Amino acid sequence: MKKANLKLIEKFVGDVNAKIQGVDAVAQIDKDRAYGGIIRAAKGKLIEEFCKEVVKIAWNELGGKSKDLTFPSKKVPVPLKMEYIEKIKSPEVKLWIKNNYNDFVFNAQVDVHVFLKDKFVLGIECKSYTENAMLKRILVDFTLLKTVYPELQCALLQLESQLTGDYSQIHNKIIFGSHSTHALMSYFDIDLNIMTLLEGERSVNKPVHKPKFFKPLKKEVAIDIVKRIQLLLKPFA
Repeated sequence: MKKANLKLIEKFVGDVNAKIQGVDAVAQIDKDRAYGGIIRAAKGKLIEEFCKEVVKIAWNELGGKSKDLTFPSKKVPVPLKMEYIEKIKSPEVKLWIKNNYNDFVFNAQVDVHVFLKDKFVLGIECKSYTENAMLKRILVDFTLLKTVYPELQCALLQLESQLTGDYSQIHNKIIFGSHSTHALMSYFDIDLNIMTLLEGERSVNKPVHKPKFFKPLKKEVAIDIVKRIQLLLKPFA
């Protein structure tokens, strides 16, 4: 890895750890918003920021030009499926939809949309933690996006895992996953790349933003995330 990128990773890792450690103090001071809401929002924003930075580094490592990489936040209009109309029993409703077909769209998105040369190539959902009820929603969002962008690569970047299994054992050479997560994913045609930043399953009673339970993000883990994102971007380089 390029020396400049290694220095950037060290800086980002330090920033992430400092912000995680500082979020509790910020939430305690703010009296206008709910404590839990502040914590969730701060962690979510932090993971998104980290995500974009590691994508930039991964693209740079592949020799890509920075001007070709963008992160537009616009939603993707997903059209209504024509075969759905034929299933509608009410002739009045069926006619209404047919006459206004172009108005029937669902605007789908995930947290980070990675575009290369104006092509949507990688979608990344960013979570402070994920459990299977949340994963179900993520899989639906990616399913919708892939109807418009069939070649889209799909990833989940989570600070901690609550998916059970070994998703949180991030130093294992092979991650087998969990029974329930694989069962859920088997119903969706999505190759979801799940990436976890902190070792150890999330515990509700041991929040990592509390000094007593703080778990640091390590440079080696961030480097591994960069390498995994490189593999996702490589087909488009």
